[in-house]
Amino acid sequence: MGQNDAGRGGPRRGVTAAALLGLALVSAPARAEDTEIRIGEIDSYSALPSFTEPYRKGWQMAVDEVNIAGGIGGKKLSVISKDDAGKPAEALTAANELVSRDHVAMLAGGFFSNVGLALGDFAKQHKVFYLAGEPLTDALVWSSGNRYTFRLRPSNTMQAAMLADEAAKLPAKTWASIAPNYEYGQSAVAVFKKLLAARRPDVTWVAEQWPTQGKIDAGPVVAAIAAAKPDAILNVEFGPDLVKLVREGQTRGLFKDRSVVSFLTGEPEYLDPLKDEAPEGWIVTGYPLSGGLQTADDDAFAKAYQARYNEAPKMGSVVGYTLIKSAAAILRKAASTDTDRLIAAAEGITFDSPFGKAQFRAIDHQSTLGTFVGRTGQRNNRGVMTEFSYRDGAKYLPSDADVKAMRPAD
Repeated sequence: MGQNDAGRGGPRRGVTAAALLGLALVSAPARAEDTEIRIGEIDSYSALPSFTEPYRKGWQMAVDEVNIAGGIGGKKLSVISKDDAGKPAEALTAANELVSRDHVAMLAGGFFSNVGLALGDFAKQHKVFYLAGEPLTDALVWSSGNRYTFRLRPSNTMQAAMLADEAAKLPAKTWASIAPNYEYGQSAVAVFKKLLAARRPDVTWVAEQWPTQGKIDAGPVVAAIAAAKPDAILNVEFGPDLVKLVREGQTRGLFKDRSVVSFLTGEPEYLDPLKDEAPEGWIVTGYPLSGGLQTADDDAFAKAYQARYNEAPKMGSVVGYTLIKSAAAILRKAASTDTDRLIAAAEGITFDSPFGKAQFRAIDHQSTLGTFVGRTGQRNNRGVMTEFSYRDGAKYLPSDADVKAMRPAD
């Protein structure tokens, strides 16, 4: 009887084990990569919160909009965010973790130009897609460009060309420059000088100051520029360094009866901290709080942002929001997280932004997104942009022939 029972029990146990295995397979939770698509986002949150906090709010709003609309092919879009503290080495550590441990489909973000270049090189070495948001150095897509790296914001050359158009109209013949002594500042000054010279061969440069980024000693800087007695000043300082420079310059009368042309100063992130000390009449790139384009896209974005955060959007908000919207467009078109398919999808793709349609050029991976040019002013003891107009980035890009001469072959 024992044998017969054992014979009957064996098959029954086998069937039960198989059934249990099947049940376990059915009830096992799906892997995260089966239900979501991850973007690894890196930025200098602790180094420059005035820009990166609005930027974070912008991309968080965009992620929610993407997922409410059905995600990416039915999968949830997820962003894993890391702080690089403004240091290339920390950005590389974060990138390595995001790729090797978190298995992100792409890297995105970056603020400082030297960090962006480090991430671009990482993308090339590890064959991972990188969508740069803020880094402005021309090298990112031109002299150091690679097939894995794309850039959203208008570059130094693009913004310098917009500013040079206005600077060339000034009667000023002698100029001085003040810029942070790292990749972004060096690149911005060099390209502005080149572009202004093409428009005004009679211009000469009589002084330059290169304070360490984040550590400006404004007194000696202002004194050195004042001693040179230039007709006009090119400024590339931003953030807390800009506040110190403006305060010291106003105190010593550096800007009185002198033209100033300034990268980024019209962005609310950098005007707001100046309050009633904001300079008046500077020619700047930026983003007017009043809603410069007054288009349906810009209006809808500003209203949604205001409703969600109870504050007006800043330039960082636009960058963060558009970064994710463009990434989602690429992922949808690729219908894959394969790097080669992402690159193929991104080259030439058109995407939406609060500033209207923009495109990533196939030849150099530079976006055609533009920015505003205007003058600084004051309203209710607060810095604002006045006399502004939107400049389409596509009109300020180098020709295909110039790109081929600058950009290494992949």
